[in-house]
Amino acid sequence: MANGSPQTALEIVRLSPATRDGLLALLQALEASGEAELFRPHPFTAEHLDAIGDPQSLDLYYVATAGGVVAGYGLLRGWEEGYTVPSLGIAVHPAWRGRGLAATLMHFLHGAARLRRSERVRLRVLDTNERAIRLYRRSGYVFQEKTEVDARGNRMLVGFKELGA
Repeated sequence: MANGSPQTALEIVRLSPATRDGLLALLQALEASGEAELFRPHPFTAEHLDAIGDPQSLDLYYVATAGGVVAGYGLLRGWEEGYTVPSLGIAVHPAWRGRGLAATLMHFLHGAARLRRSERVRLRVLDTNERAIRLYRRSGYVFQEKTEVDARGNRMLVGFKELGA
């Protein structure tokens, strides 16, 4: 995996058949690193990525590419199910961390939600994922006092960010 250079260009594009295999590689890297439990919004299969990559979907799935490699993944979902407040999710390939990519993806997704006239965004994060919690708080997320328990029995914090007008 290339780690980038001063000439490496960053692009954030919608998930498509052309980027599916790169995203699958990122998700597999999360599995291999043991970090998949920190980010599991959906199955990590090619078939599922093909289904969510439908350009007609109301939900948004983006990949951040650097030097032709999928280095990050971000999503806003819930609109397809009728929710007015989308749920945000982000993941960065372990080899691409520490460069501000997570914050960049998050700010991009906030802009995408604003374009859809969303007044706020929500997210859930494992209550032990301190690095992510710090990032979300720095970005303006406010967490509810009560935690939720997910389907796997993990305690999750629920945070909201007001997007403003």
